Amino acid sequence: MPEEQVKDWTPKTELGQDVVDGKVTYIDEIFEKGRRIMEPEIVDMLLPNLDHELILIGGSPGKGGGIRRTPAKRTAKMHKSGRKYKMSAFVVVGNRNGYVGVGRDEATGSGAFRTAIEKAIEDAKLNIIPIRRGCGSWECECGSPHSLPTEIEGKEGSIRVKIKPAPRGVGLVVSDEVKKIMELAGIEDCWMQTFGETRTRVNFIGAVYNAFKNLNQLKIDEDFKEKAGVIMGAV
Repeated sequence: MPEEQVKDWTPKTELGQDVVDGKVTYIDEIFEKGRRIMEPEIVDMLLPNLDHELILIGGSPGKGGGIRRTPAKRTAKMHKSGRKYKMSAFVVVGNRNGYVGVGRDEATGSGAFRTAIEKAIEDAKLNIIPIRRGCGSWECECGSPHSLPTEIEGKEGSIRVKIKPAPRGVGLVVSDEVKKIMELAGIEDCWMQTFGETRTRVNFIGAVYNAFKNLNQLKIDEDFKEKAGVIMGAV
């Protein structure tokens, strides 16, 4: 969101007013107190310059058969006046250093594709969470937050994912679409095992996001935290 729009922002929630008044200056304060973010401008102020990536959820017939993946999904509904089209977009946002969010929205009419993306980005900001990172690989044990502190699982619809920490240098052994959320979360090395119909990309990314949320709820021994270099959010 442009800086001038944030300056002109009038908060509608108590949390938003606290951010404007300077009572909340770090986004971690929100998560620690279990407060809910209901205005995307809160994230714009506390985590400026977020990057975003579009997940390819649409498709169109490709040359010679098959499907050519597209960043938006178009659906049509018949009305008396003719077909009316609706565009849907699915977006991942993050700062590449311990925070990530996912969002989906739709729009109709002129400029529907751009509007759907903008609305999806705002939705992703409302769903942003800190990511717990570390080095949980017994092959590495370098103590830096390049991977995950432990193996995690997540589920969305019929899809289940199992994400495992990998030693430094392995990279992201995941699909291209999952790489987008991993890179925006600040994870450099991991392996992943999948179960279910992973071609349903909204559920696939949702399962990875659910795994991150499950990881944040795990109780990790303090000695292991120090050994694996576990951190929550940014360094």
